[in-house]
Amino acid sequence: MTPNHFSAIFIGLLLLTTIIQIWLARRHLAYIQAHRAEVPTAFRNQISLAAHQKAADYTSAKTWLAILHAPANSLLLLLFTLGGGIQKIADLWLTIFSNPVIHGSAVILTVLLFSSLLEMPFSLYRTFRIEAQYGFNKMTLTMYLADAAKGLLLGALFGLPLLFGVLWLMERMGTNWWLYVWGVWVTFNLLLLFIYPSFIAPLFNKFVPLQDDTLRTRIHALLQKCGYTISGLFVMDGSRRSSHGNAYFTGFGKTKRIVFFDTLLQRLAPEQVEAVLAHELGHFKRHHVLKRIALTFTLSLGFLWLLAQLIGENWFYAGLGITTQSTALALLLFFMIMPVFSFMLHPVMSYYSRKQEFEADAYAAQKTNSQDLVDALVNLYQDNAATLTPDPLYSTFYDSHPPALMRIAHLKTLQGA
Repeated sequence: MTPNHFSAIFIGLLLLTTIIQIWLARRHLAYIQAHRAEVPTAFRNQISLAAHQKAADYTSAKTWLAILHAPANSLLLLLFTLGGGIQKIADLWLTIFSNPVIHGSAVILTVLLFSSLLEMPFSLYRTFRIEAQYGFNKMTLTMYLADAAKGLLLGALFGLPLLFGVLWLMERMGTNWWLYVWGVWVTFNLLLLFIYPSFIAPLFNKFVPLQDDTLRTRIHALLQKCGYTISGLFVMDGSRRSSHGNAYFTGFGKTKRIVFFDTLLQRLAPEQVEAVLAHELGHFKRHHVLKRIALTFTLSLGFLWLLAQLIGENWFYAGLGITTQSTALALLLFFMIMPVFSFMLHPVMSYYSRKQEFEADAYAAQKTNSQDLVDALVNLYQDNAATLTPDPLYSTFYDSHPPALMRIAHLKTLQGA
């Protein structure tokens, strides 16, 4: 392949991806507006028209921001690649660092810093305009900046050694470097799973043991029935940042724990919390967590192998506007353009995720009353202003969970099973 051919393929796919993203978003907007005036029949007894319209407007506001975000991301990628941005940054750092590992790290970190700064206006608007307008944001600018600073420090603490290690392995381990890098990547991610609950999460939120004796008794009975053990039940002060409610499992091995947002416990009855928890347990009992970890590690191995095939090809660099070949630049370019080349896989990944959600719902229906999960989901849809009427094609591309109507209908079929 020639550099010009690869440039043409890259530009064509980038343009196509951007057009599809905008087209899907506009379809989504039109579909939501077309169904804004009426609550779907299945929800009319539980969700008011005002709440339905709030969800439609909230989703539309987020979608309009996504429409602006898509071409901005594409333009930034073009400026970094064919526009010569990465090459200029590489040339600048080459006047200071000659060591390939240090030079490569400096280039990658500079690109990441610029990308983060250019992403910040979208993040600020999303948080302090859209989320605040619809009553969800509880963060102050001081808290936002403090979180950003903590994230930056954690990135330096964990990310810098990983980056140095990866680039060193790429330089020193010959043609099989990708196997060594994959081993380090797997080890790093497993380590994060172990330490996240106890050391990282508490830097951002306060976690206290669940105090509600009645709810704790119900949960322990459910865990015993499901044959599942954890290291603790915790409540997180999610209301400090947002009024959105959620619950999740975290940790790995002996560090496994269940975390409830305080906002979730305020809104759901104990039997509904139990049903939501049973759904999350379904993911573990159906081995979804292990399957996702295995899939992630398998895909990362495949990507690293593919990068190893491209790393010595002149057309790969030149076709992306790079005149200086190096392992660091190959790594940076590969992971910057990968979303463009893999965009059409979104529906496949979404289908896989939605399939697992249906399986987890079925497990919850076996262990608890499925109507309790239906009621909990309806409450969460309303409290989080999640649209009940997403565009089907948009949902196929992006939604990791089944649409509300489809999910509720599936749960109701399980009530008599």
